[in-house]
Amino acid sequence: MSEPGMSGDQARVSVLVKVPPAEAFRIFTEEIDSWWRGGLRYRLGKQRSVVHLEAKLGGRLFESFETGAGPKLKETGRVTCFEPPARLVLEWRAVNFAPDEKTEVEVRFEPSPSGTLVSVCHRGWRKIPDDHPVRHGQNPPAFLRSMGSWWGDLMTSLRERAERGSLQRRED
Repeated sequence: MSEPGMSGDQARVSVLVKVPPAEAFRIFTEEIDSWWRGGLRYRLGKQRSVVHLEAKLGGRLFESFETGAGPKLKETGRVTCFEPPARLVLEWRAVNFAPDEKTEVEVRFEPSPSGTLVSVCHRGWRKIPDDHPVRHGQNPPAFLRSMGSWWGDLMTSLRERAERGSLQRRED
């Protein structure tokens, strides 16, 4: 995996996944809950939650979980570009964003001799105030480094999930 990077108002990270682009895209979209890490750093539900991505233009990225008051669903994204198996773009909203606040996540799946280079660019952070709670008190450069690390952890998990599936198919 390459070093998480930043430029201006974006965090970038890339990972090599040892499956073809169509398979990497499918795992990213259709099996998102199998690789999206658990815990409060990555998920909203304090108990078991499920991350869903409706793999289509206009589809939602959301999490469902149980609360003391019953089931809850929280949308954090909308698919604004759906180009399988090469590209996916999401409008992204943290749970504490105001209605007019949003960022954008672009995911590219590029063929490589040993699989697929999956690159994530999470941009649009300049539009979010420096003192916004989503930044956890970090100045913009530190926050973008932390976002790069966060996405890097998720992409490592995607790579591990793809390799487990690839290994299973070879053993069958």
